[in-house]
Amino acid sequence: MIGCVAPRAQRAEGGLGDRNQQDPALSGNGRLLAVISELRGRPTVQLRELSTGAILQLPQLKRHQPHSSPSLSWNGRYLALISQRGQRRLAVIADRLTGRVHQLPLPGSRDPIRLSLSPDATQLALQVATQGQWRVELLDLSDLLEADRPAGLNP
Repeated sequence: MIGCVAPRAQRAEGGLGDRNQQDPALSGNGRLLAVISELRGRPTVQLRELSTGAILQLPQLKRHQPHSSPSLSWNGRYLALISQRGQRRLAVIADRLTGRVHQLPLPGSRDPIRLSLSPDATQLALQVATQGQWRVELLDLSDLLEADRPAGLNP
């Protein structure tokens, strides 16, 4: 028989718990939480440090709204998400250490739907829609991003 322990529920404090939230994503080390919530009528990613409750600023993503499908690397250095520019949906990765935003080019008429960043940020699983069909593609990011590994682990 497998034993079950009921998880303890904890609500994100400090304002995030009061808004309509969706698409939660935890960093691999469990220190950061990204959620999509409404800000001035637009779905916007918010990043919270769980130990203090502080909302971390992401100024490099203000031009890239609305947001959906956030995903964090192990330490939260990288935040991948889907954004929109005009009528086009884009997969982007924000490097919180350098402030850079990397737009991932998708050839053809493929639109990103959902994504998942590997904990070390060397790969991205991307669900795309093309000609009415959905499929998943795996992108190698090892030439684009420095790996985000837990402390003490070497490449």
